[in-house]
Amino acid sequence: MINADSMQVYRYLDIGSAKPSRQTLERIKYHLIDLVEPSFQFNAGMFVHHTEDLIKEIRGRRKMPVIVGGTAFYLRNFIFGLPAPPPGDLEIRQELQQLYIKKGNSFLYSKLREVDARSAEKIAVADTYRIIRALEVFRTTGKPLSSFQVPATIRKDYNFLLIGLNRKREELYKRIDSRVDKMFERGLVKEIVSLLERGCKWDDPGMQGIGYREFFEMQKGCLSIEGVRELIKRNSRRYAKRQLTFFRSLPEVLWFYPGQITEIRETISRFLDKQAHKSPLDSLPPSFA
Repeated sequence: MINADSMQVYRYLDIGSAKPSRQTLERIKYHLIDLVEPSFQFNAGMFVHHTEDLIKEIRGRRKMPVIVGGTAFYLRNFIFGLPAPPPGDLEIRQELQQLYIKKGNSFLYSKLREVDARSAEKIAVADTYRIIRALEVFRTTGKPLSSFQVPATIRKDYNFLLIGLNRKREELYKRIDSRVDKMFERGLVKEIVSLLERGCKWDDPGMQGIGYREFFEMQKGCLSIEGVRELIKRNSRRYAKRQLTFFRSLPEVLWFYPGQITEIRETISRFLDKQAHKSPLDSLPPSFA
């Protein structure tokens, strides 16, 4: 299994990122979990390069790589291939991060709308990293990030089986609310305290994910613990809605309700049989769940 969740790559962020349990990790081999420190900026390009290397290694062991998740931006860049990478500038990025600390996401987002409205339409107001990245690209190159386009067609060097899991909106939102409640029961507040004791800062990339950044509002004196809990639920529901919109825009996705286990297994089996007739086992392509 190759993790495609942008927060689960960070060490120590276990509860808020909803990582697989230790029992699951002992039973199933996962890659790209607990990979970097919360202060490190992991990005889509790194995900793509790591995943390409892992697929070669997994195939070499005559296994089928399954990419699971997660972060739509990561998956899109892998499925379609990376665009020409716009250059970055550490000094400008740090200036923008300080501006975020002083004036917040809404201010940065308003600036992004002024210089790159197309990118602003695709980036959530709460997505600090992508807002800063878009502004950094504009200030570095003088061109909007939206001018550096991801290819429009699925890459040809892999055969993909794209499987999407869908639930009714009401059921999905109830499960999200329940999951957030369970995170607090498992000790999410203690995890936040532990991260701060380790030296993590509110502007660290690992602290920007849903389930973590909301505590920054409490630190500023804006919310109570219960307010943070409700904010995490709201942000999670909004994120889930954006995820579904993105995944439904992908071509060739086969949609199932999670309870359709037999149908999913049969679909995977047919895919494997078809590939086995095309090529030797060690050249099998990756699949997605």
